[in-house]
Amino acid sequence: TPLLHIGTAGWSYKDWIGPFYPQAQSRDFDWLEFYSQYFNCVEVNSTYYTYVSPSTVRGWVSKVSDKDDFVFTIKLHQDFTHKRKFTDENIKTFTKNLEILTKANRLGGILIQFPYSFAFSNATAEYLQKLSDIFQEYNRFVEVRHKSWNNPDVYKFFNELDLTFCTIDQPQIGEALSFEPIITNSRAYLRFHGRNKEAWLHSIRSFGKEKPSTDPDEAYKQQSLRYDYLYSMGELIEIAQKIKEVYDKVKEVYVIMNNHPQGKGVANAFELIHLLTEKSKVKIPETILKTFPRLQRISK
Repeated sequence: TPLLHIGTAGWSYKDWIGPFYPQAQSRDFDWLEFYSQYFNCVEVNSTYYTYVSPSTVRGWVSKVSDKDDFVFTIKLHQDFTHKRKFTDENIKTFTKNLEILTKANRLGGILIQFPYSFAFSNATAEYLQKLSDIFQEYNRFVEVRHKSWNNPDVYKFFNELDLTFCTIDQPQIGEALSFEPIITNSRAYLRFHGRNKEAWLHSIRSFGKEKPSTDPDEAYKQQSLRYDYLYSMGELIEIAQKIKEVYDKVKEVYVIMNNHPQGKGVANAFELIHLLTEKSKVKIPETILKTFPRLQRISK
């Protein structure tokens, strides 16, 4: 079995208080510390909106210090992926944080996520190569959302650059990529956005002209509806089956649940840990067992 990293996209959600984080919290209660007691990986999304300070990153490292296998994957800032305008200063600021995590042995890699409007062409391939070169010392997980990337030439290109082709699960609308694990190096990275078709359709009008929001709260509100979805056990069994099919092709597998509203992604992450580890019982906190009673049967 490859090394499994299973967790969620982000951990800092107010609507997880109750469903996952205890309602009554003491002053020294820390969300990341609590989260790391149950999961061995988290994808950091705040780095997409802001250039996080090195002291914040050092704080993360200290909060997971008692968890040997815990890693962070860091989402690349929107200057590089959506605006496609960045400076040497931007590179330096972003890389400094990657270095802190690397030194502490806590970096899984960088998530380079492009919008749906970033379709495959010579120009976009060239741009991706440029980013790949800048961050070549790190594991690079590339998420493209347009199905024009789903072709053998792309796989070959990714393989040559040692890029991981992200597998995404999202509602099947327009020219969206479908859920099919494609392996281009020794790692698999899977992101689950939910299957809330109605909410995606509602926001699809702005797809081609995605305006990156600089206010995380505003962006969170806009996106939350899109990701509000709880996968059924049947859907997860099918998903786990597909993930297991690539086990013998890779050394590491990252599974990231981005259906975060009200802790739904947390519940589904626990269920996938169960399904992907020979159905072993999982350590689950009381809070989420109350919110999602169906987790009782997989709980230790």
